[in-house]
Amino acid sequence: MFESIVAFAGGVALFLLGMRLMTDGLKFAAGPALRGLLARATGSRWRAFGSGLLVTALVQSSGAVMFATIGFVNAGLLGLPQAIGLVFGANVGTTLTAWIVALVGFNVDLQALAMPAVALGVALWLGRRGQSASFGQALAGFGVFFLGLDALKDLFVDVGDGIGELGHLGDGLPQRLLFAAIGVVLTVLMQSSSAALAVTLTAAAGGVLPLGAAAAVVIGTNLGTTSIGVFASFRATIAARRTAIAHVVFNLVLVAVALPLLPWLLAGSVRLLGGLVGAAPIATVLAVLHTIANLLTVALLWPLNRALVAALERWVGRREVDPAAPVYLDRHVLGTAHLAVEALRRELVRVGQFAHRMARTSLSSETADAERLQQDHDLVERLGEAAIAFAGGVESGREHGIDEALTSAVRVVQYFRAMAERAIDMARIVPIAGAPAGLDAQLLALRQAADRALEAADPSAERSEPAAIEAATAEFEAAYQRCKGELLRVGSRAELSPAALVRALDRASALRRIVDQAGKAGRFMARIAPPPRTGGRGESNLD
Repeated sequence: MFESIVAFAGGVALFLLGMRLMTDGLKFAAGPALRGLLARATGSRWRAFGSGLLVTALVQSSGAVMFATIGFVNAGLLGLPQAIGLVFGANVGTTLTAWIVALVGFNVDLQALAMPAVALGVALWLGRRGQSASFGQALAGFGVFFLGLDALKDLFVDVGDGIGELGHLGDGLPQRLLFAAIGVVLTVLMQSSSAALAVTLTAAAGGVLPLGAAAAVVIGTNLGTTSIGVFASFRATIAARRTAIAHVVFNLVLVAVALPLLPWLLAGSVRLLGGLVGAAPIATVLAVLHTIANLLTVALLWPLNRALVAALERWVGRREVDPAAPVYLDRHVLGTAHLAVEALRRELVRVGQFAHRMARTSLSSETADAERLQQDHDLVERLGEAAIAFAGGVESGREHGIDEALTSAVRVVQYFRAMAERAIDMARIVPIAGAPAGLDAQLLALRQAADRALEAADPSAERSEPAAIEAATAEFEAAYQRCKGELLRVGSRAELSPAALVRALDRASALRRIVDQAGKAGRFMARIAPPPRTGGRGESNLD
């Protein structure tokens, strides 16, 4: 018994190690392709479904895809309808693991397959760089996964011969619920539905589990994988928590539908395979069942997508949000550089909105709210620090343009901070009253030019135009020089008191610094380009 426990633990460990190596290697090796698939997910639910299916099939981890999806939603890169489509696709994509185990694990000499894969994979991993090394890591993981499968297959055959099947427990709904709960526990403990599926399929093929019990465990693994999304949604945005709940709802519906219909689903799976149920085909029957159950759930919930979105928006209402808390900076996207840069850009837009609001408030000191200005200043400081820390954690992986974008982001933070400081300084200077008509006209023209310059550099715009920013800044500079000249003229003629002249010059100088920093921020924001979109806006397209 002790040797069996140790062998079981070792086989499961090889499973988990192989899955981790495969997932990490494939994520790096296929990085551009995965980004392209994700970009397509923003277009429609069908594209999102296909993206979720393909990405999960590629990286062999629905948990990793769910973890990433929560991060993308949290960073504002996916709308809820598209995220739900990804959830549906990821659930179907994870059934590929069962097919690999069923078609390869019981029809191929695993030692003959695994050892060359490990050897070649490690050689590429250690001897190459870049995508080749990542592919080698994935190949080594593939081999290690099958070593674990081979160890468990032999173990379960021996154990099965000794203890026989568990058929005496019966095949009623209570027994199915019990075995489904075992599937949930296995998946939560391993944090991998793929590993739990592999264990279940090898146990069934080895005679430890009867077909009905194994089928219930397979159904339970689906529900167990929701724990990954739930964990990832802690302290996340409202939309991210809605996505995690949608994942739970999908798998609850799957369990509620599949368990009562399990005998008929199994019978249908057997018929699809020509009625052949032997030692090896048991795993194939379970793979077919797993796929049918997921597709059936998609078919049931797909027409209800709008209703599900509406229900989630009602169930998970809006809460009071701390404005100083970052909205888009989610650690789950740090490993995907382009997505992390887009999340950072969106957060910088928020920082810029506060800085620009301060600038416009300080332009009208007659109505300036000193307390509001200080609150906005604190927000710019805190969010700016969070943005710089996030930029430092992005895994650029030497991807083209990423380092430049991150450097530009840090510059933008500094420019917004400088804007906020100058806005505070400017608001403290009392504007002059009773200025001569000519000077009053020049001061008005200066404020209007500042408004146009700030509008050109507005971070809320979809995309900053450096040429427009340059033109507006140049126009302001000309207005500043004219205003300064008029100030010096009236001051030299004693038409303005020395104290009033100094105040007016200081205000104009502070405004010049504000416009200069806003222009620089806008020009560098243009270097932090958003990723290309292939469809409509992710938040609204439900087709």
